Amino acid sequence: MPLWYIYIVGDFFYCVICYIIPYRKKVVQKNLALSFPNESPAELKRITKKFYHFFSDLFAESIKNLFISEKKLKERLIVRNPEVMEQFYDQGKNVILLSSHFNNWEFLITAQNILFRAQAVGIGTPLSNKFWDKKITERRERFGMKVVNAKNYKEILPTLTERPTATLVLGDQSPGKNENCYWTTFLNQPTAFYFGAEFMANEFDMPVISGTIHKLKRGKYELELKVITAQPKMEQYGFITEQYIRQLEENIIAEPQYWLWSHKRWKKEVPKNLEEIQEHHHQRFLERFRK
Repeated sequence: MPLWYIYIVGDFFYCVICYIIPYRKKVVQKNLALSFPNESPAELKRITKKFYHFFSDLFAESIKNLFISEKKLKERLIVRNPEVMEQFYDQGKNVILLSSHFNNWEFLITAQNILFRAQAVGIGTPLSNKFWDKKITERRERFGMKVVNAKNYKEILPTLTERPTATLVLGDQSPGKNENCYWTTFLNQPTAFYFGAEFMANEFDMPVISGTIHKLKRGKYELELKVITAQPKMEQYGFITEQYIRQLEENIIAEPQYWLWSHKRWKKEVPKNLEEIQEHHHQRFLERFRK
C-alpha cells in the first residue's frame, strides 16, 4: 500500500490513542511536566497532542518500513553530510553511530547499510516474543544491516573484518543495573544513561559520531552527522556520553513532539547512595581504560 493510504489508518489510530483509549497518557503527561516545569498547562497539552500526531505517523511509517523498497527508502531518509562518516571509512576505521528515539529511527535502522559504505551493525535487546523478534530482525536486516544481541556484541564485532563497520546504538533507552549507569541531569531530572557506547568506543578505539534525524516533511527525514570524538582514548571520563546527552537535550527542547514520551524513561529511582555509585563507576572506567 502507498504511504498516503497508510497515513489514513494512522490518522484513525491517532484518534483512538489520543481521545478514545489514551495510550500511556499518564506517562506522557508526567514525563512532559517534569521535563518542562516552566511550561503552562496549555502548552503541555499542545505538545501532548502534537506528540500523538507524530506517534501515529511513526506507526504508519513503521508499517511501511517493513516492506518499503530500497529506492523508496533512500528517498524517505537522506543524509545531510555523509562525508562525516565516509572519512573514517577511507581511513579503514570502525565507528559508532550514536542516535536516539527522535523522529523515525526505524528508517535509519533499515536504511543505514545502503546510506553508507561501512557495514551497518545494530545492537539491541531481543523481543520477548521469539516469533516477532525473528520476523522484525529479518525485515531490519534485508538491506544488509547485521543485528547483534547486546549480550554478545563483544564477541561478534571483532569477527566483522571484510570492511569497516558502523555500529548503531540508540543511547536513550532505560538502562539496567545502577552500578553500570552513567548518571547526570537531563531535562531537569536526575537521569541514568547507558554507558555502553562510551565503553565500546574505548574498548575498541572507535570514533563516535552522533546521528540526529530531522523531519523535513511528513514521511521524509534528513540525518545530520556530527563527530563527538575521533580519539576516544584521549577523552576524559564521561565526555562522549555527556556530548551525546546535551545534543539530544537540545534537539528535544527545540522540537519536543518528536521524542518518544510514551517510553518510561524515568522509571529507575535515583539511588540513595548516588554519589558513591558515580564515584565507583568513574574509578572502574579509569582502572580499565586510563591506567
